Amino acid sequence: MDPVLVSAVCRVVALLILAIAAVIIVRTALGDTESKDRARILTAVAAIIRALWGKR
Repeated sequence: MDPVLVSAVCRVVALLILAIAAVIIVRTALGDTESKDRARILTAVAAIIRALWGKR
């Protein structure tokens, strides 16, 4: 296989896994929260996703 193609496929798969994990984290975290706490939770989840993806 072409190394460029393998690299692209791996990157897409990693992005899909990260997106699925983010949805699961948000659904779990927002399950029993009040509306005043949701912004703080979503900000924290965004920071975790950025750290996992390597943007920070």
